[in-house]
Amino acid sequence: MPTTMDFERMLRRASLRVTRPRMAVLSAVHQHPHADTESIIGQVRADLGGVSQQAVYDVLRALTTAGLLRRIEPTGPVARYEARIADNHHHIVCRSCGAVEDIDCAVDTMPCLTPSNAAGFTIDEAEVVYRGVCPSCAAAN
Repeated sequence: MPTTMDFERMLRRASLRVTRPRMAVLSAVHQHPHADTESIIGQVRADLGGVSQQAVYDVLRALTTAGLLRRIEPTGPVARYEARIADNHHHIVCRSCGAVEDIDCAVDTMPCLTPSNAAGFTIDEAEVVYRGVCPSCAAAN
């Protein structure tokens, strides 16, 4: 887990001001990978008190745009955020409880998959979502 100083350095390297909400959002996402927006808002409010929902949305957008966080949607329309941004990894999602875990790329180069037809696009990332049942849900059934 990065330290407060690490978060400050990340923000400064991305040419972003160091603010308490930005620090709190970075901390929340690092502590809870794949957290949804509502969970992040709850964590930030627990840390800082009265922070508006819109402020957290704005911070998430700024951190994502700056490349400090990645927005993913492995379970449908609900956005989730992660701090693992340095590689092109994939995700596995439990069909029962919705748990999300990282899956390393199957091939060492990006993108991991080569489409049969790129339609003229220059591809720099591929996203794969595997679905199944996690060990906890499998044991419960």
